[in-house]
Amino acid sequence: MNQITTINKIYFIGIGGIGMSALARYFLSKGVEVSGYDKTATVLTSTLEKEGIPIHYIEDISLAPKEVDAVVYTPAIPASNIELIYYQTNGFPVVKRSDILQWITQHSFNICVAGTHGKTTVTSMAAHILRHAEYGCNAFLGGIAANYNTNFWSHERNVVVVEADEYDRSFLKLFPDIAVITSMDADHLDIYGTAEEVENAFIQFSQKLKPGGCLITKYGLSKSAELKAAHHFSYDYQNQLADISINDLKVLDGSYYFNVKGPSWNLDHMVLNMGGLHNIDNILAAITVAKQLGIEDHKIRAAVADFKGVRRRFEYALKTNQHVLIDDYAHHPEELNALITGVRSIFPNEQLTIVFQPHLFSRTKDQADAFAKSLDQADQVLLLPIYPARELPMEGVTSELLIGKMNLTNKQVIDKAELIEWVKKHQPTLLVMAGAGDIDTLVQPIKTVLENN
Repeated sequence: MNQITTINKIYFIGIGGIGMSALARYFLSKGVEVSGYDKTATVLTSTLEKEGIPIHYIEDISLAPKEVDAVVYTPAIPASNIELIYYQTNGFPVVKRSDILQWITQHSFNICVAGTHGKTTVTSMAAHILRHAEYGCNAFLGGIAANYNTNFWSHERNVVVVEADEYDRSFLKLFPDIAVITSMDADHLDIYGTAEEVENAFIQFSQKLKPGGCLITKYGLSKSAELKAAHHFSYDYQNQLADISINDLKVLDGSYYFNVKGPSWNLDHMVLNMGGLHNIDNILAAITVAKQLGIEDHKIRAAVADFKGVRRRFEYALKTNQHVLIDDYAHHPEELNALITGVRSIFPNEQLTIVFQPHLFSRTKDQADAFAKSLDQADQVLLLPIYPARELPMEGVTSELLIGKMNLTNKQVIDKAELIEWVKKHQPTLLVMAGAGDIDTLVQPIKTVLENN
């Protein structure tokens, strides 16, 4: 029985989350009555309301619907949420976001993209190629695809492209026909405890592949020998030992030009109009997905050239002769490494100033040394206070902890109001803003300051 087809009314607690909003849009597209709660109104929740979804922003049982077939919540919602408690204690069917994705992928051909970083971009790239090539898919993205200004779209073809989230082991509920693993670095140690347990979860994810399925992995992953599948391909733009790699790379006006070398195929004259060398790796994974589906080379080439990126993934908020402002979701040391390397590849002679907002006390504590090493690669670093998200403060864990571990001289902790004034005074030519918290709310004000220079 397909549990999805029994739902006529559904309520989302935390509907403004990027994954939750994609599911809300999915049900809306199926003609289901959708409503939701979130703590804060955002651009995304405003868009959902315009699309016909009523949302309220106060925890209030009187505002919560009493006749629903399912209540969906995200792990970001605290257990003390009074609406969540009401539904849990009054016999309503309450499920996690991951449970809904499990129900959806039980009855479809699934391309599931996992990784501690890179998964949102690869998911968006793969889904874009399928859409642009008119192959068709249902896409559940962890970011807003710039080409379509949405994180979800539907199609009559029963193919699903979905971001496979390792947080809370959610991705182990999926049913992949094609699985991608971009990275297996230590993260979410509040859930897993050790780096080895993170790796073990990804091994389990690879074992979820359906018989005859295809596994696509970044070359050189730790424990790669334990990642097995009927069809297994590795990719790495820098390493010719990988099954899929590149040659003749050229950088021109912020775009990358290259040829792709596959195990039994070649794809020449590729153009990727998106910054960040790590995004060449990401597009290789997406291209490999498309090749597995038999999409023609000329359609892949055209789709890649047309890809406009993902909001907050190496996104140019401003690019003029005077100023470059880049907004990025990077919140892990390896993501910062990739971001800074990518910026340097395009702007090798500019002084790089990075504003970073650490995300989670636990991640900052667990990765403090690695964060310091990554940030030391910039010319100047401004650290905002830690964004707590779902966590309570930890004694001794602050942005000053990272400052103390950095070797860079030009560094400081700064609050949001001070940052705006700092930008007005210093007018940096190359400014990168990174983090997964609410740092994105500062991008537009800073852009305005730089434009008015």
